Amino acid sequence: MSKRILIIAGDFVEDYELMVPFQALGAVGHKVDVVAPDKRAGDAIRTAIHDFEGDQTYTEKRGHNFTLNTDFASVDPAQYDALLVPGGRAPEYLRLNDKVIGWVRQFAEAKKPIAAVCHGAQLLAAAGVIEGRRISAYPACAPEVKLAGAEYVALDWPDAITDENFVTAPAWTSHVNWIAQFLALLGTRIAH
Repeated sequence: MSKRILIIAGDFVEDYELMVPFQALGAVGHKVDVVAPDKRAGDAIRTAIHDFEGDQTYTEKRGHNFTLNTDFASVDPAQYDALLVPGGRAPEYLRLNDKVIGWVRQFAEAKKPIAAVCHGAQLLAAAGVIEGRRISAYPACAPEVKLAGAEYVALDWPDAITDENFVTAPAWTSHVNWIAQFLALLGTRIAH
């Protein structure tokens, strides 16, 4: 059965963490809406590509433009079955938006599936919805996860973790496991 999924993005969201789930979830029949604060369907956001090149942290390069398919102002979280929060620098700013924080809380209170990757945990922490949960994220987000009352789970780069309705992972390198676990939460069945 097709689900309706909301992705909350913004400028400098991680390119892969937006594009890959958007395409993968759509490919298996789900309706995926992508929004960004103060933007409408047809507006574009800029993405960023983060890579691991031996520095102490990731490097950032300009990514692709992504055209939003839904108006931010028209979103009603009650109309969605699940929420997905990609990483990059966007969550740093999204967590300052009261409307976005309210949406995250609505999804969490309704116990709907929530997937967050990389810096997406910053938004979950700011919304105060992860207390007592086991949450993974990009390692630099570990202090915020802990301050929000969650157990930070350091995973190998390809891994992801599910704790009740939350599925989280450290980076885009976790897509296979992260998306597979999110599909399991959604009840998606893929037959070969």
